[in-house]
Amino acid sequence: MTAPAVNTTDRRLTPATDRVALESLRGLLERPAYTAGTPARLGVAVADLCREIGGARDRQTNFGADLTVIEERGDWSFVQAALDGYCGWIESRFLGRDLPAITHRVSTPATHIYPEANLKLREIGSLSMGARVSVTETQGKFSRLASGGWVPSMHLATHAASDPGALAESLMGTPYLWGGNSRWGIDCSGLAQASLIGAGIACPGDSDMQRDTFPVVEGPYQRGDLLFWPGHVAMALDAGRMIHATAFVMGVIIEDIETAIARIDAGGDGPFLGARRPDRTDHAAFP
Repeated sequence: MTAPAVNTTDRRLTPATDRVALESLRGLLERPAYTAGTPARLGVAVADLCREIGGARDRQTNFGADLTVIEERGDWSFVQAALDGYCGWIESRFLGRDLPAITHRVSTPATHIYPEANLKLREIGSLSMGARVSVTETQGKFSRLASGGWVPSMHLATHAASDPGALAESLMGTPYLWGGNSRWGIDCSGLAQASLIGAGIACPGDSDMQRDTFPVVEGPYQRGDLLFWPGHVAMALDAGRMIHATAFVMGVIIEDIETAIARIDAGGDGPFLGARRPDRTDHAAFP
């Protein structure tokens, strides 16, 4: 995977607060202090990355995400995600310092965690697609996690999927959530990112970043192409259909591309900005 993005003109990709910056920014960004950062890992199913302490959600991060802690302030930590370089404030209680080797990812829309390798027991937690886990042993159809509990082995993968479109389709019915990145709620760029990264393709977190990252293509559209509007992205399933998480229905749906272009334009949310084709050679780390 490419190194986390650094862009000192974009707060979302700048690993610095008003007090502290990563050592790599010394000479590029003036701050009172610099740090090498402290490794951490998300220890809850999903957590918000906020633009300021206690503020609005920019994006979310999923269980097992590797993070670099840049500053701790009260009950909050400012972090940068290894996955895509996204930065923000996260509640410190969600972070763990135990970093066992990651062996698998959750490859289904979601899975349950059980106290033992027994599907009849009450679940003790849940994980969403993209969660990164460390499996320590298997027993029957279950895998034991280093973090505790057992999950169905069939819900885990050690290798990337071959088709991002299939991953996107598996998330049909997920409710829309601004900044969401999980089965519990997802937005347009979250759906695109989850689907591409699950297929081993590096992808930034927000739609404007995605549009700036991938090369322009003309029709006919191919499966996996990304289609853009101001502040919105969809994924082509073929030359005529697309899938996206949209506030239009507050969920993930499949639409005819030309019909969607006309509807979005008529609603004042256009114009259509064209298509981009993700680079399948820019591999995201997996698992």
